[in-house]
Amino acid sequence: MTSLVDDLRTYFADLDVRDGFPGVVLVTDGATTVYEGAFGLASRAWGVPNGIDTRFDTASITKLFTATAVLQMIDAGRLAFDTPVVAYLGLSDTTIAPDVTVRHLLTHTSGIGDDADEEAGEQYEDLWRDTPNYSVISTADFLPQFATKPANFAPGAGCRYNNVGYVLLGLCIERASGMSYRDYVRSRVFAPAGMDRSDFFRMDDVAPDVAEGADPVLDADGNIASWRRNIYSYPPVGSPDGGAHTTARDLERFLRAARSGRLFSARLTEQFLTPHALHSTTETAISRFGLGLEFVSDPNDDLMFVQKDGINAGTSALLRYYPGTDLTIVLLSNTSGGVWAPGRAIDAMVRARRAR
Repeated sequence: MTSLVDDLRTYFADLDVRDGFPGVVLVTDGATTVYEGAFGLASRAWGVPNGIDTRFDTASITKLFTATAVLQMIDAGRLAFDTPVVAYLGLSDTTIAPDVTVRHLLTHTSGIGDDADEEAGEQYEDLWRDTPNYSVISTADFLPQFATKPANFAPGAGCRYNNVGYVLLGLCIERASGMSYRDYVRSRVFAPAGMDRSDFFRMDDVAPDVAEGADPVLDADGNIASWRRNIYSYPPVGSPDGGAHTTARDLERFLRAARSGRLFSARLTEQFLTPHALHSTTETAISRFGLGLEFVSDPNDDLMFVQKDGINAGTSALLRYYPGTDLTIVLLSNTSGGVWAPGRAIDAMVRARRAR
């Protein structure tokens, strides 16, 4: 393990000198911390540095908490994988197909139109050019953005990453539990997983140890001219498809709790850790979606990993687990480009270590 630790120290020390990674990294081997570090600034305006306990917007990693809540509702008998969502939520006056089920939404196989279709290159922050972002607070507030959009394909006929499917799952959680989405996740997901530093923080509230999201504005020569905050780029508080705040240690605790069966039954734990739908195939990677997680394998290698990532203006996040080595990687950044190069570099280190 020493060689991996040395590689990590060298890599992140160099990134820190170049300010190439404002954020935090945590690498664990089982329950043992292999490496952790914090780099760059949590607030560029005030020069406040990131710390290992800094809380970051996790963007779409929040979908894992939504999936967990849904599986808990299935365990309790309040929902089922084949629950028809339109009938359950009373959405018959929408373009959402009546045969879309909870399983379709969890696995990105519903085919429903997204509010911002990432696979088509649409930008989420463009939604707020005409709609004030501060007007979208509750889960139901998202419905007008997508409820009448045309479908991409019939339910079950394809697989396409979809944000608003998790908004619908959030509405299902609220109806099944009688609680608001955020209150349910706080009490039934964060608390039992030991995530005592995690919450949903509003952008217009002052909360301690929360990194401020910002992205560079480049000049004509490609140099950084200034930095732009992300306060107008999405709703001011997290929702079922993105925006919960957490720390690197809390995210690692969540995945360990989910894998060990502490968040749902043994049957659903197995389902959570199993791929369910083929998403894409390339010469170097086969991607399958599960019940919130993504399973990535290399057709030229037997090394695979399980992950969830997230990106939005001023934030990026990556949670990755290598079952064959029991390594967990957490990368959190308060820029949209922060985690991707380190994620690729660590993957290369893991592969090199395994080849020795």
